[in-house]
Amino acid sequence: MRNVRIGVDTGGTFTDVVAVDEQTGQITTTKTPSTPADPAVGFMNGVRKVLSGLSLADVGGVVHGTTVATNQLLEDRPLDLGFITTEGFAHILEIARQSVPDGYGNSYFWVKPPRIVPVHRVKTVGGRLDHLGHEVRPFDEDEAARVARWFRDQGVTALGVCFLHSYASPAHEHRMRAVLEREHPAAVVSLSSDVLREYREYERSVTTLVDAAVKPTMRRYIAGLSDRLGMPFSVMKSNGGVLSAAEVVHQPITTVLSGPAAGALGAALIAETAGHPSVITLDGGGTSTDVAVVVNGEPSLTTEGSIGRYPCKIPMIDIVTVGAGGGSVAWISPEGTLKVGPRSAGADPGPLCYGKGGTEVTVTDAHVFLGRVPPHLLGGEIPLDVDAARAGVEALAGRLGLGPARTAAGILEISAFNQSNAIRQITVRRGLDVRDFPMVAFGGSGPLLVCRLIDILGLPAVLVPPGPGNVSAFGLLTVDVKNDYVRTHVTRDLRPETAAAILAELTGQAARALDREGFPGDRHVYARSADLRYYGQAYEVRVPAPGGPVDEAWRAEVLDRFHDAHQRLYGYGYRDDPRHAVEWVNLRVSGVGPITRPAVPGLPPRDGGSPAPAGERRVYFDEPPPWPATPLYRRDELRRGDVLTGPAVIEEYGSTLPLHPGFTAEADAHGNLVVRRAAARPPHGGGA
Repeated sequence: MRNVRIGVDTGGTFTDVVAVDEQTGQITTTKTPSTPADPAVGFMNGVRKVLSGLSLADVGGVVHGTTVATNQLLEDRPLDLGFITTEGFAHILEIARQSVPDGYGNSYFWVKPPRIVPVHRVKTVGGRLDHLGHEVRPFDEDEAARVARWFRDQGVTALGVCFLHSYASPAHEHRMRAVLEREHPAAVVSLSSDVLREYREYERSVTTLVDAAVKPTMRRYIAGLSDRLGMPFSVMKSNGGVLSAAEVVHQPITTVLSGPAAGALGAALIAETAGHPSVITLDGGGTSTDVAVVVNGEPSLTTEGSIGRYPCKIPMIDIVTVGAGGGSVAWISPEGTLKVGPRSAGADPGPLCYGKGGTEVTVTDAHVFLGRVPPHLLGGEIPLDVDAARAGVEALAGRLGLGPARTAAGILEISAFNQSNAIRQITVRRGLDVRDFPMVAFGGSGPLLVCRLIDILGLPAVLVPPGPGNVSAFGLLTVDVKNDYVRTHVTRDLRPETAAAILAELTGQAARALDREGFPGDRHVYARSADLRYYGQAYEVRVPAPGGPVDEAWRAEVLDRFHDAHQRLYGYGYRDDPRHAVEWVNLRVSGVGPITRPAVPGLPPRDGGSPAPAGERRVYFDEPPPWPATPLYRRDELRRGDVLTGPAVIEEYGSTLPLHPGFTAEADAHGNLVVRRAAARPPHGGGA
């Protein structure tokens, strides 16, 4: 019997699958079209396809990256949702925060969007805790029962409960859950003390409601997938860990960036193996592009993320998403200018060249028209309708009053600048110089624009891994089990014994979760961290906290790390200024169950000679017609040390790399194509 581990990443256009035979180390990859109406169909199609002669009995484990929760939030479909909060705080969602998108210059025109729960579905219950968790007023059980019956009679089955200061004590929320179990047993309930045990009531409320909103959908999806697969499986979490499907149904909000997180982790492992511990990752898909930053082998984490318009204060890999994928639609604004995205043609009907009824020109159609991708996808499995793409581009060009080639090139230029803006958000806005980081470009559409991104951003190099369309699925097989626990304790004078007690409680929670996941105690790994700020500041800086005994030396080390981090992030600190006290806000523990990661295979050198083109095709690279014949190379025929010079097109099963004139691509020891500008001339276009 074989022991095969499978990673399945369901994207908007394709479902990517990677299988690793743990006996031989062999890695097998494949792709299959996604099935948005029922993602489980595409999932099972991909699993059967990658097994190719093996059966499910040979599978030792499956890890899944899913967009089910994300898509529900992005499409704004939180149906049948109710909110229960503390008496006197019914309008916490209406008040929200004072921030206005795009700054206050937009405040005269901005209209506050609808709340995740309309005010008539918000109910309050008497009872009050103070910020230390002490009871100020007793819980009103009679009112709680009336509220539960009201939601039952209204048919509202997904409920979020967030009482004031329940981060300090969950007692009142637990009593509310007991009342709901008695009075409204059909309800699916999320408690803020389970979802996010931190202060800041608005963010905790919305995060809890997001969890409640996606919980019914995720439970149905996981149950249906479990029935079809017939075995336990795990699901990728936003924090860079995985969790068994049986556990993830209780905390579905942790999966909202499931697929993009796996891509960042897979790219981080590939880059570090190639000698690049700090990189930018760019995951180009059919619907969107996701970018992240990896520093010293670890993707940056944040708890200030959002999905769509909903703030989600769960630990997640810091990813910026922009609607710039292969399916992004080109359209003309009312002012007559060309725009690209964020709307996408998706997988169905998809771009014009898919021949499935699409009616709008997309980024993929522009690539097809310019000859930069072959007239088929997946090695010929999906033929493309080149004539349909040409007709669409010509019609759009006629409306713009431009030539077709210039129109198609303009679509790609706009898409490249959309991607570069996302990269600047994740670097320049966080105090990082984009020119210090090589980039790893992956995903089906990720490599298509790397030459322009090198010019626009001044990147030193771009790595395109082998099988770039399957990096996210590969990343699923590199991920440890990970659970995060947090406790708010705001004080300027944290006593070591208090910190030790809180950390011990959080560590106990993490240990019990790892036990449920099947990890013996000697394999448990715990990572501590703390959120601190200077007294009077509104937001915190998170720093790692050392292991070992929690004493005065431990406390001093955390404070020292905070001063260093604040200086590095903001350019100033108050280490030696007694006028600026440090305030402790949150203590955190992450419980990690480590796995054995698959090895990144090497690429043998060429035994004499140089790579030969597999053919040629006329490709547009800013030249007037007739476009020159451009050599085509097969990626699987390249060997270590091979260097190709543009213009050229490098094709493989799941992706294509158009190599522009003036650029080179060199195959490194692990098969990555390292793309650089060949000529020592300054990049152009960066300030456009």
